[in-house]
Amino acid sequence: MSSHAPVNQGYNSQLPGSYPHLLPAKTLNLASGQSSYHGSQGSGQTLHKPPVASLSVAPSPYSGPVPRMPPPASQSPAAAPRLSGGFPPGASPLPPVNWQHSSPPMAPQTNHCPPEPSQLAVLGNTNLSVHHQYVSSGDPSLQNNYVTSGSALSLRNPPLPTTFQPGAPPGPPPAGGPPLVRAPVPQNVSLRAAPQPSFNSAANQEGITSNTNNGSMMVHGSYDEIEGGGFLATPQFATKNPQMSRGVGYAYPSLPPGYQNTAPPTSATGMPSSLNYRSGPQAFPQTPLGANHLTASMSGLSLHPEGLQVVNLLQERKMLPTTPLQPPAPNLHEDIQKLNCNPELFRCTLTSIPQTQALLNKAKLPLGLLLHPFKDLVQLPVVTSSTIVRCRSCRTYINPFVSFLDQRRWKCNLCYRVNDVPEEFMYNPLTRVYGEPHRRPEVQNATIEFMAPSEYMLRPPQPPVYLFVFDVSHNAFETGYLNSVCQSLLDNLDLLPGNTRTKIGFITFDSTIHFYSLQEGLSQPQMLIISDIDDIFIPMPENLLVNLNESKELVQGLLKTLPQMFNKSLETQSALGPALQAAFKLMSPTGGRMSVFQTQLPTLGVGALKPREEPNQRSSAKEIHLTPSTDFYKKLALDCSGQQVAVDLFLLSGQYSDLASLGCISRYSAGSVYYYPSYHHQHNPVQVQKLQKELQRYLTRKIGFEAVMRIRCTKGLSIHTFHGNFFVRSTDLLSLPNVNPDAGYAVQMSVEETLTDTQLVSFQSALLYTSSKGERRIRVHTLCLPVVSTLNEIFLGADVQAISGLLANMAVDRSMTASLSDARDALVNAVIDSLSAYRSSVLSNQQPGLVVPFSLRLFPLFVLALLKQKSFQTGTNTRLDERIFAMCQVKNQPLVYLMLTTHPSLYRVDTLSDEGALNINDRTIPQPPVLQLSVENLSRDGAFLMDAGSVLMLWIGKNCAQHFLSQVLGVQNYASIPQAMTDLPELDTPESSRTLAFISWLREQRPFFPILHIIRDESPMKANFLQNMVEDRTESALSYYEFLLHIQQQVNK
Repeated sequence: MSSHAPVNQGYNSQLPGSYPHLLPAKTLNLASGQSSYHGSQGSGQTLHKPPVASLSVAPSPYSGPVPRMPPPASQSPAAAPRLSGGFPPGASPLPPVNWQHSSPPMAPQTNHCPPEPSQLAVLGNTNLSVHHQYVSSGDPSLQNNYVTSGSALSLRNPPLPTTFQPGAPPGPPPAGGPPLVRAPVPQNVSLRAAPQPSFNSAANQEGITSNTNNGSMMVHGSYDEIEGGGFLATPQFATKNPQMSRGVGYAYPSLPPGYQNTAPPTSATGMPSSLNYRSGPQAFPQTPLGANHLTASMSGLSLHPEGLQVVNLLQERKMLPTTPLQPPAPNLHEDIQKLNCNPELFRCTLTSIPQTQALLNKAKLPLGLLLHPFKDLVQLPVVTSSTIVRCRSCRTYINPFVSFLDQRRWKCNLCYRVNDVPEEFMYNPLTRVYGEPHRRPEVQNATIEFMAPSEYMLRPPQPPVYLFVFDVSHNAFETGYLNSVCQSLLDNLDLLPGNTRTKIGFITFDSTIHFYSLQEGLSQPQMLIISDIDDIFIPMPENLLVNLNESKELVQGLLKTLPQMFNKSLETQSALGPALQAAFKLMSPTGGRMSVFQTQLPTLGVGALKPREEPNQRSSAKEIHLTPSTDFYKKLALDCSGQQVAVDLFLLSGQYSDLASLGCISRYSAGSVYYYPSYHHQHNPVQVQKLQKELQRYLTRKIGFEAVMRIRCTKGLSIHTFHGNFFVRSTDLLSLPNVNPDAGYAVQMSVEETLTDTQLVSFQSALLYTSSKGERRIRVHTLCLPVVSTLNEIFLGADVQAISGLLANMAVDRSMTASLSDARDALVNAVIDSLSAYRSSVLSNQQPGLVVPFSLRLFPLFVLALLKQKSFQTGTNTRLDERIFAMCQVKNQPLVYLMLTTHPSLYRVDTLSDEGALNINDRTIPQPPVLQLSVENLSRDGAFLMDAGSVLMLWIGKNCAQHFLSQVLGVQNYASIPQAMTDLPELDTPESSRTLAFISWLREQRPFFPILHIIRDESPMKANFLQNMVEDRTESALSYYEFLLHIQQQVNK
């Protein structure tokens, strides 16, 4: 425990009310004993480990000599020095330190302050009895409630009982004070706001340990305790089914168990409030699905027949399926697989988990998870119950893969602890049957959401708070972005997620900082200017973040006048750093979302930056500046994370703006980065359209506040590195001040203990967050996979897309910590090492050519596509900010979007038909086959659509049929196609309807808006189109066939 030392290490904010315990996660260099700070994007966040006397490290799965890719003939071999590369060793990291608490006896206790790390703070009297009540069918909490995509989950039962009203922050004081209208505040006048009481307690946040499964509630002071620690986090109680008891803090009365997204019972009679049933174990005839009951059912399974194939890629290069590639199904019993988590939410790089780390090392494949935990779901079971059943040792939430030993006991599928079934869990409100705990929704759904009781809160749920920070320098005015942004805000003001407590505020800046008083009762907004950017303070803080409903007219008035307020400004300087400091101070008492719009390199005050890009060095993989030039933005982001503030950065710039430094403000505060290069309201109208569409999604999508996430796995497995935008708050707790449905995460794992005693392993992610309606919720996903003992089974279960996605995240880290060339070499070595292992250890007869397992038939293609992606490509045509943004996307995008950006989809669209089409909401969506990304699949008499994720490119061949030109493009001949055409006309023809329906459907599949470019042969965009033909040779990269020859040469050494 002492190695964590979380309270006094790292960067601490001096702001009153900040979290002193929120520190950068430290990583111990096990070789040297030195500790260093690690971040999520600079170098995947890694668990900090205790110092040890000796450490034996397993051999690396990516070690050994590093064969470099041979350059194309146009390059001189001498120009490419031989460097070693390879991903970090797959050595088993040390097991994470378990959070162990010794619990006092179950009796009234006095509070201990402060608790020692090994003690458990029990607040108030723990013997408050709570009576169980069951709702009748007439109760609205039992009604159906289906969640529509993109909407917040609405609750029909009251989320907050009337006995507990979270205190809202004090409202604005009465109007009547002297208005400060654009009057600079004298620098010698101190108008510092008195420190406001912080909503954030000084305690930590993802884990109050709620022992509801054995009837006891322990209210703790930190989220790390709420969500629970590792194994043996709490002692074992001998008491069988004691009465429910609660701490007195922010406690709700007992809530009846209500269910949403479920069918109401047919009977109208409710269960009596006191039930007289026999106690003790009852007969349990149902067949459980737990790991300890699967020996018989697993023995008769056969492996997928296509998985047994081997492919010689030199002879069969065209292995890309004509339909979108589907993730492999784990080799599980049908009864288990139908309960498993959707791979769009939770998938593993290996669908068959190796028994030992030695076996994993031998396979040379990375083991990790890719998550999309807050994805918009059309249907999501939501459970409202006073009892959230969790394992008393490892704090796992009950799930479909636990084992019920009988009606009264269940065995955890992660740590194998036997737990008691709480009395309330015995009753199933869906069937109105007592004694069927295995039929409850919690045990029938791998993805489920709980309404969290008060034990999962450290403070009343925060209100939704939105602060917008605008660059209003002369450069910003020239771009014209404020017109688009303010209009989008006006259009979507009523659609911002929230309730009657929603707050909003605005700050603008150039060389000075401008606040806007929106106090209720004013006839118009008042501007307050702070010219001393070296000593930022908040004037009239109570009037700067205001209730949206109460001050809506003032807010609308400000948004209408703001775009023209600075039209005569000649101020070219940018004080972004001081503006961020001011915004942080303003939001600290509550937390919330900060949206920052910046158009140039910051030049004044703290955080000022200098140009670092040299165009002639773009191709030099060693010289480019991928790391931040200052730690100011990272430190401020950690402060923001501590105060539950996330920062989203919108960069609209035609010049170099050092996104490597600026991006840290979003990376470590769980925000997002949006980049619009060369944005201009007149010269670049497609960027204006893209900004408007993406802003609409950004402003109206659902949002979770003050969130934390923990990922648990079966005993014997461990997680050692995290990827994404967040901050590792404690050993394995991810701090997410905001969580949005468009963010993805990845983790790397290792096998610490032999898994010979189990045939199944499970992984569970738990996301605790506050909804925009002020409800505390827990979203839980559970994934179950088989354990295997042979290399062949590991390769058969490899998920090539998940492997490529995890390797991309690892390569971004390698680029930051070493160099771009090292990262490129490591990607190539990942292919060579795994295929060499397959050839030497699995293939019985050595065949000529490049023989690969069917599951990895696309592995070399996807890695070649990564090498040609903007993040990792060489050549002088990639601007530094564009490369950094591509790396940000790798780290923050869910896998499905990352793969589309890496390996685009190519379709022929001049021959669209209704054959095999989808029918969605009375619309017919054609489904043309996916083509290989090579010019040999293009023809001059056709039209081809390339879907590259963030951009759509429609290439029209010179000899394209006149029928298509007139019926779809609305032009008479090829020469009439406009040079900069970005929209298809809506024509009253079947061909036009099919093409528009297909493009609209592609756009609907993602949260960002891809611009459509119609490209002629002589169009400047043709080069971009051909750049995405990853199977063809470019000036700086091999063709797919040349790459396969290089791989074969290294594998057959």
